[in-house]
Amino acid sequence: MRRILSVLLLPILLAACAAEPVWAPDEAVARATYRQPGPATITLFTVISNGTNSGGHSALMINANRRVIFDPAGTWWHRAAPERNDVIYGITPQLLEYYIDYHARETYRVVTQTVEVSPDAAQRALRAAEAHGAVPKAMCGQSVSAVLRQAPGFESIPRTVRPKAIMEAFAALPGVRTETIYDDDPDANEAVLEEQRRARVAELAASD
Repeated sequence: MRRILSVLLLPILLAACAAEPVWAPDEAVARATYRQPGPATITLFTVISNGTNSGGHSALMINANRRVIFDPAGTWWHRAAPERNDVIYGITPQLLEYYIDYHARETYRVVTQTVEVSPDAAQRALRAAEAHGAVPKAMCGQSVSAVLRQAPGFESIPRTVRPKAIMEAFAALPGVRTETIYDDDPDANEAVLEEQRRARVAELAASD
């Protein structure tokens, strides 16, 4: 009986661990080309629970020849930011603000850590993120650490699934700039997404 139950449960468990691939069309990605002026940088986002002080999510923003967010197993989306397997393109200052606002709320704060890197290091991180593929739930830390370790200068980042362990190792890198963002928004992400959508529609209408 146990063997039969195991066989029956196996497809369910595999489905729970599977990542959902997303692949935006070429024309959408081409339209979303944006690079933040200035030096190449890598930013680590760590979402931390205000109640337990535990790490809830890890993500990377890479400013290489274009600026993207690698948001493994993330739930933020915006129609102006096409996604390919957890790599989100076209991260303008406004979309960056939207991304942080989505994660910072009454139950969570967002820690950003930014370090300047060589153009080559930024490009390697970008290529590693693009090649990584869609990430299963609860594996954001493992994916972020794997991508970082492929860029020169980030060999000290541990192989771990724990977002705070990555944050602590990142803090030891030379020249890191750190900011912590708090917000008292209700813990309702869907409402934030709808508000961001309405703001974008109003902006486009005003520009016509």
